[in-house]
Amino acid sequence: MASFPAILRSEWTKIRSVRSTVWTLLLAFLVTAALGALLSLLTKNNFEDFRKGASAPFDATATSFAGIMLGEIAMIVFGVLAIGNEYSTGMIRVSLAAVPQRGTLLTGKAMVIGGLALLVSLVTAFVTFFLGQALLGGHRTTIGSPDVLRAVLGAAVYLTLLCLFSAGVTVMLRSQTLALGVLVPFFFLLSPILSAVPKVKTVAHYFPDYAGRQMIAVFQAPSEPYGWLAGFFICAGWTLLALLGGAMVLRSRDA
Repeated sequence: MASFPAILRSEWTKIRSVRSTVWTLLLAFLVTAALGALLSLLTKNNFEDFRKGASAPFDATATSFAGIMLGEIAMIVFGVLAIGNEYSTGMIRVSLAAVPQRGTLLTGKAMVIGGLALLVSLVTAFVTFFLGQALLGGHRTTIGSPDVLRAVLGAAVYLTLLCLFSAGVTVMLRSQTLALGVLVPFFFLLSPILSAVPKVKTVAHYFPDYAGRQMIAVFQAPSEPYGWLAGFFICAGWTLLALLGGAMVLRSRDA
């Protein structure tokens, strides 16, 4: 059996040797920062129109992260590709032959994927915040204002958890095509639709994307069912369940 540090080095080599995963992380940074900057500039130039009739406080931090949905897509794709490439090429058989302890193998994969996702997410979150605030002009906030640093870190943690959730789902489905076919419609069609339907929107409030976005908000609206801390635990719970499900499938099925 390979040592755990050797497993980590092997997983790191696999990820950085596949260009699609590297480009996906770069895309997550670019689209989140660029769209957030654009929307921050539009908000500054049309502030009175955007705030007409609004009663809630203006959340300058959330405005910076208005483009995070595109970053979510990129992080989901990264989590899927980081796992799914091995299944699509058949390399998973080699990995399992080298590391028969499947739980250990998945732990190594999750640590490398999560660590890389967290690093990129932290850079993305802080660059997006500072760029957005610079473009908001007089409507900006500062990193030292109450709950702002927590919200910026929350954005990074949310993107990381979403990536690991996607990786766990991919292990369960053992196919990157199938995983993308499930995750993308779930997060960007089913969840928004259910959130708008009165009789079922309460259920949608406990989906990982809705919970994760509570972590980014500086101000909690009275209509929100819970705050950032509960959002973190809900999102982390989904991620843990996905990884545990992946571990069970990996142990019970052949490659």
